[in-house]
Amino acid sequence: MFCAYLSMRGFMKAMFLMLFALMILPELAHGKHARVTRHYKFNIKMQNFTRLCQTKSIVTVNGQFPGPRIIAREGDRVVIKVVNHVQYNVSLHWHGVRQLRSGWADGPAYITQCPIQRGQSYVYNFTVIGQRGTLWWHAHISWLRTTLYGPIVILPKRHVPYPFTQPFREVPIVLGEWWKADTEAIINQATQTGLAPNVSDAHTINGLPGPVSNCPAKDTFKLKVKPGKPYLLRLINAALNDEMFFSIANHTLTVVEADAVYVKPFSTKIVLITPGQTVNVLLRAKSKAPNATFAISARPYATGPAAFDNTTATGFLVYKKPSLSSNKSNTKKLPLLRPVFPKFNDSVFAMNFHNKVRSLANARFPAKVPKTVDRRFFFTVGLGLSQCSKNQQCQGPNNTRVAAAVNNVTFVMPNIALLQAHFFNQSKGVYTTDFPANPPFKFNYTGTPPSNIMVSSGTKVVVLPFNTSVELVLQDTSIIGAESHPLHLHGFNFFIVGQGNGNFDPKRDPKKFNLVDPAERNTAGVPSGGWVALRFLADNPGVWFMHCHLEVHTSWGLKMAWIVQDGKRRNQKLPPPPSDLPKC
Repeated sequence: MFCAYLSMRGFMKAMFLMLFALMILPELAHGKHARVTRHYKFNIKMQNFTRLCQTKSIVTVNGQFPGPRIIAREGDRVVIKVVNHVQYNVSLHWHGVRQLRSGWADGPAYITQCPIQRGQSYVYNFTVIGQRGTLWWHAHISWLRTTLYGPIVILPKRHVPYPFTQPFREVPIVLGEWWKADTEAIINQATQTGLAPNVSDAHTINGLPGPVSNCPAKDTFKLKVKPGKPYLLRLINAALNDEMFFSIANHTLTVVEADAVYVKPFSTKIVLITPGQTVNVLLRAKSKAPNATFAISARPYATGPAAFDNTTATGFLVYKKPSLSSNKSNTKKLPLLRPVFPKFNDSVFAMNFHNKVRSLANARFPAKVPKTVDRRFFFTVGLGLSQCSKNQQCQGPNNTRVAAAVNNVTFVMPNIALLQAHFFNQSKGVYTTDFPANPPFKFNYTGTPPSNIMVSSGTKVVVLPFNTSVELVLQDTSIIGAESHPLHLHGFNFFIVGQGNGNFDPKRDPKKFNLVDPAERNTAGVPSGGWVALRFLADNPGVWFMHCHLEVHTSWGLKMAWIVQDGKRRNQKLPPPPSDLPKC
């Protein structure tokens, strides 16, 4: 009897352990998911592509254009081995990834790393922490990102739903530019002459310009949809120099995410997206297949005084017909409907659109806006002139070139990476820490320009102690001409707490700041002839680039860097560089 009791007791204990294991294993699997590592290999190689009836050799990843999609879940580790087989030095940037304590993997050449030279390789290794949505990757040296770019799709953790309608299908839509000529030759020539580089020949949707006169229509992106189904379009503006309007004829889009941060959903016929930004929109197909084809179109929003590529990229939204109705009447060519866009320089639309983007700011997705500020900065951004050396024949007045500057400083790229110099305390001769917190002199920034429009130059940075809360006001100037500037900050998201037209008023404007549900982004358009106010917490040790995402302005020097010092705790310090960090 006693033995029987013991055996029953053992059986019950075994059953309990089995049930406990069954209950806990899914949780362990879920918890373990955060340690999933996703491996990619990127071979940088030349490949022939034909666009606009002309074939040229372009720089690609694995022979693909646009490049391959990176897919990960929130919490995943991503390891990408990049091997350079081309004649150019290469570095890749994982745009919008926070890179918490992984600054060595951020990618901008001569800022966080020396570039990967021909025949060399480098392994980018980072973990996606607290982010989900659409980001993208691109080359971060010279103008190679013309063709070196692709989507990053960060899915929520397993069993975690989107805070919006579950889409039937998800489709990356990457906007870009195409030049018939070699873009490295174009920027090199512009650097020599000191004048603006030639504009692109076409805009593209997923690498395709769409129907162009005298060219075959096969160079056209087509999106086939089923009636009544919701589609998540992951929009990325990978264009070099153009902000873009995006629209689908006779369809409404619902914006649900911007720069991998969920937003309060709002409906719009037209999305405005600057280079560097990503926007997720829900497209609900019409309940019945209409007898029409709808143009998916992207065209530039341009505010500056310079020439720009005024072409429209076109794709087709096509409804799938029921198989039973495949008679002759359905096979005839359907009419093409096109969207109506604002004027190319409609800055009022731009301001209104950006004001609609608001954080969810709820318990699940809080907006952690810094309510107090430790350091305040006021940066002017715009164009000016720079003196060329005597042995250079620049074509500006009195041997000058067009230059771009932040607080009248045009940034000079160093010869070794700033992060290396900072980490090993070897800053002497590489950079100085005297970047001005305010413009060197006050003037009517959006009015009559000063008589002297020459800029200074240098490799200057701002140093911030760990966990400093920062307020940064970016002010456009109209020295050569008022212009919108999409500014991107590496290593951080920031909150857009205010924006306005004209000159920023430090007494009146802060009273209207939105500290409740401001947009949280990594790239923000400084309005043409206006200002934008940002706040962020400097909680990521390292060296972080900030620059205009119009590549021509970056080439002209509209860039600077922040150094965030280590904190006191072990998990607040930047680890040493990996052994394969490229050498200059």
